[in-house]
Amino acid sequence: MNAPRKYVRLGDEVPGPRSAAAQQLRQRYIAGPLRSLAQFMTASARGTVVDDLDGNAYLDFTGGWGVLNVGHNHPRVVSAVHEQADRFLHTDFTAMPYPIACELAARLCRLAPGDTPKKCALFNSGAEAVENAVKIARAATRRKAVLVFEHAFHGRTLLTMTMTHKAHPYKTGFGPYAPDVLRLPYPYPYRYPLSMEELERRMLALVDPAEVACVVVEPVAGEGGFIVPPPDFLPFLRAQADRYGFLLVADEVQTGVGRTGAFFASERFAVEPDLITFAKSIAGGLPLSGVLGKASLLDAPVAGGIGTTYGGNPVACAAALAVLEVIDEEGLLARADHVGQVLRQGLAHIKRDCPLVGEIRGLGAMVAVELVRNQSTKEPADRETAAVQREALSRGLLIATAGTHNNVIRFLVPLNTPDDALAEGLDILAEAFAAVSA
Repeated sequence: MNAPRKYVRLGDEVPGPRSAAAQQLRQRYIAGPLRSLAQFMTASARGTVVDDLDGNAYLDFTGGWGVLNVGHNHPRVVSAVHEQADRFLHTDFTAMPYPIACELAARLCRLAPGDTPKKCALFNSGAEAVENAVKIARAATRRKAVLVFEHAFHGRTLLTMTMTHKAHPYKTGFGPYAPDVLRLPYPYPYRYPLSMEELERRMLALVDPAEVACVVVEPVAGEGGFIVPPPDFLPFLRAQADRYGFLLVADEVQTGVGRTGAFFASERFAVEPDLITFAKSIAGGLPLSGVLGKASLLDAPVAGGIGTTYGGNPVACAAALAVLEVIDEEGLLARADHVGQVLRQGLAHIKRDCPLVGEIRGLGAMVAVELVRNQSTKEPADRETAAVQREALSRGLLIATAGTHNNVIRFLVPLNTPDDALAEGLDILAEAFAAVSA
């Protein structure tokens, strides 16, 4: 047996027999590319803890890949889902509208940075939100080109896969790609410092700005490795968009809903985007996304030009309103900064004893550690990163990796995770690093 802990509980055999039996069904009927981090099968979850079919308990520092800022099965969210499900499950808003979607849109518009009047369109997934943001930008500007960045992740549809930077596995075998998508370098202070003067020079060499509909940017690069850009980066893009007449689209699918200590990360850079995409944590685990932005832009497409059968599902909207209440009542924006501080302190302790740790970085609770084989050359330690992830999982801690070079561990822990659960997870992580370093 493993040493007893408060949150993690592991038996002698992991995965256990029930999970193993369920895995046989999975291997026979679930498509092979849909690989999973964990080999156990989930039975229930609450807060930051996940139980498997065999009674083992794990700490989840992935937050459902960034979806659970208020934690697994928050009682307020579950109650809101039950209440709405008792009323009705679906109508399609474009067929028969319902007030709960309007209420959610109003709340989100009030949360958006800037004083410009806002409107909102609701969809299902992050990729769908990003794709519709581009459609809205093209309709509003009557231009075609889309500027994106290295290390970006925007989705897996044809257009958003094209906008995504990392080739493997997201693009392998899936070409040809969508046209009129152009890529610029993303400032990466640890590896590739980039001045705004150099960025402007590269932009002007790449494209005539008069042909650009929008620039789509993550305020903090997520899948690319939680890269926090210099403070002048987003203001520079805002100034360029204003100068040349294209739109600034902030992809806040991962950075939004309080992850960075502000509801939208754009606020941390004192920037008002023209359009904001959101998804992941907005509905506490139910599929919901949207495009939020200046009202005149959201009204630009022709009637019926944007839409979706399931977008703004009433049950998901009810969950989202509950998420907003939880964020307010539990003070999760301030809590995000505290969680981030605890994580960085714990990682700094690990770094003192582990030369694999190259850089610790983050904004609010969006924290990551980059692993390198050599502190001078910064050679990416991709195999070691995967090994740390496996060692942590074997001890009951789920962590996510990221980075263009697969050498970053990122933390998407729920914002209301108790301090002692954070401490337990960091202890397990330290053991994992020690095992790999040895």
